[in-house]
Amino acid sequence: MDLDEFVKQAKERNPHEPEFQQAVEEFASSLAPALERHPEFCQHRILERVVEPERMIQFRVTWLDDQEQVQVNRGWRVQFNCAIGPYKGGLRFHPTVNLSVLKFLGFEQIFKNALTTLPLGGGKGGSDFDPKGRSDFEVMRFCQAFMLELARHVGEDTDVPAGDIGVGAREIGYLYGMYRKLTNRVTGVLTGKGITWGGSNIRPEATGYGAVYFALHALADQGEDLEGKVALISGSGNVAIYAAEKVLQSGGKVLTLSDSSGWIHAPEGLVADQLAELKQLKFEERGRLSEFAEAHQGVSYSEEGKVWQVEGAQLAFPCATHNELEEADARDLIANGVGYVIEGANMPCTADAVHALQDAGVTFGPGKAANAGGVATSGLEMAQNSQRTSWSRQEVDQRLHSIMENIYRNCADTAERYGKPGDLAAGANIAGFVKVATAMIEQGIV
Repeated sequence: MDLDEFVKQAKERNPHEPEFQQAVEEFASSLAPALERHPEFCQHRILERVVEPERMIQFRVTWLDDQEQVQVNRGWRVQFNCAIGPYKGGLRFHPTVNLSVLKFLGFEQIFKNALTTLPLGGGKGGSDFDPKGRSDFEVMRFCQAFMLELARHVGEDTDVPAGDIGVGAREIGYLYGMYRKLTNRVTGVLTGKGITWGGSNIRPEATGYGAVYFALHALADQGEDLEGKVALISGSGNVAIYAAEKVLQSGGKVLTLSDSSGWIHAPEGLVADQLAELKQLKFEERGRLSEFAEAHQGVSYSEEGKVWQVEGAQLAFPCATHNELEEADARDLIANGVGYVIEGANMPCTADAVHALQDAGVTFGPGKAANAGGVATSGLEMAQNSQRTSWSRQEVDQRLHSIMENIYRNCADTAERYGKPGDLAAGANIAGFVKVATAMIEQGIV
């Protein structure tokens, strides 16, 4: 099939959805070798089928704030593809959430989950509710109202949501409590649960750790490791802070972190005690990086520019949000000698940025592969829930590292087999697509 025509049709069928259109276009850009080798994919119209969600649910969420005023938000769950397992993907609570964003994330999730080797389909959900600045009771009332509708659409063998931006341990707890109340069932319907009531060790750390494990294998292929290397990291949520922690544990140095207001620069590198303070500030006190900079001599804070302008690094981990690293930022990284860009967030690099990096010979680790540690460990949490058991921190970490190694190797080997040596993004797209497409064909036209 003509891939340009496919992308054109997808855009026409999904107007006013720029994030989803970008995801489809990026995905399709790699698929020509796979379609040439597998003509049955075109015969069964797999591309046309895979870009259509199996189900999209939109609902109203009404709740009372602390002033007893009625608030109204929108909620969604996009159940995209369950050919290889129950729908799996996070819930995002943020004012920018809309159907386009969730379709983009759910579409990416299909192939990310396929790469983990675990039997998981792809989905995503969320709301335009903003938990920032809300009291715990307001967040609780919103989560309970959200779950009143969502509960009928999810289940441990149907759809297993997790956390994402704006949905951390607090929100997962409130959501799970209402689900249990409504259904009178104690199941593994959500992942990211508290460790004392069905959660898994390493789950909060998993996405950040996984991105660094992916980087370690990319480095190893070049005869290198992280010892003595310098990294730039954006973001200051779970992904960024735990990526920073794993870089430090691996002998590297972290110079930067960022939040929605600005970014910090520690020229001598952040140390373990400072990361511990940052965890408390961001996860418990819900504070800002500007407060951290004020309390630490030698750490600067800026609301201007981006972390990618800092010199002296060999690796960059964009771990904040979609399209945060643009072509100009990529040019800065290239000029400053960065050799590895590993995506910790979902598609944080624009298409132009990716092309610039690849043309310059920078090793690029795409989010659907390097960001898969979180959902992989969610899959491990589901396995523990099914077995009514709990694995040690060491065991989960070993399994996570093994999964990330397999993902990296699958991307690299697939790229080689399909005539795209060194192109990890193409390898990730092709490997995930072939697995999902094969399952769809074997299950018939459904």
